[in-house]
Amino acid sequence: MKLNLKNPIIFFDLETTGINVASDRIVEISYLRIDLNGNESSRTLRVNPGRPIPQEASNIHGISDDDVKDSPGFNELGKTIARDFEGCDLAGYNSVKFDIPLLAEEFLRAGIEIDLMRRKFVDVQIIFMKMEQRTLAAASKFFLGKELKDAHSAEADTMATYEILQAQLERYSNLENDIGMLAEFSAHNRNVDFAGRIIYNDEDVEVFNFGKHKGKPVADVLANDPGYYGWMMKGDFPLYTKKVLTSIKLNSKK
Repeated sequence: MKLNLKNPIIFFDLETTGINVASDRIVEISYLRIDLNGNESSRTLRVNPGRPIPQEASNIHGISDDDVKDSPGFNELGKTIARDFEGCDLAGYNSVKFDIPLLAEEFLRAGIEIDLMRRKFVDVQIIFMKMEQRTLAAASKFFLGKELKDAHSAEADTMATYEILQAQLERYSNLENDIGMLAEFSAHNRNVDFAGRIIYNDEDVEVFNFGKHKGKPVADVLANDPGYYGWMMKGDFPLYTKKVLTSIKLNSKK
């Protein structure tokens, strides 16, 4: 379906050194511009971020330090990008939370004046999530082909959940019918506490998963910032989180 445009629109995506909007950098930007007359033009630019690209980021987008070592930095490319983006509305996938804020940071660091806040932002991910609800009732209709009767009663929800898992195993051939594998597949992190405030990193070390010490080993933080323990123990954290925190504190002293 042809888009009804009042301004040119640019669909764009960023590949970056990480997911921290404030501190990470762009390593590649690709954008597709659609003008009011329907003409389309596209451009993909590699960007030297001026810092090493973490291996975990390279594993995702396939761009390494060698790939961008001869590429210009954003301070060199930014004016061209700003000129292409000027007067255009913007669209992307998860762009409102990530791509647009990070791009704005890069423009600011390069001293390039462009007022992105004047533009309209279309986020295809948000449309997808709002149109294809992820409620239990929606899952019942999608996987089982039936309405969920007595939704939000514990008994009905429990039975529906059981039937939906069975249907998922039948639908997705890459899902292994093994509870251990299913648990791993459905977990966002390897939690140390139930709330996920403390998780294991790739080296099986307990690290904080929130706040100013996110990603730092818990034992190191407790040793270097002892007041943080007291703050958490007095704070509105789950009791189990406090129990885990205390256990790590005691074990680190052994």
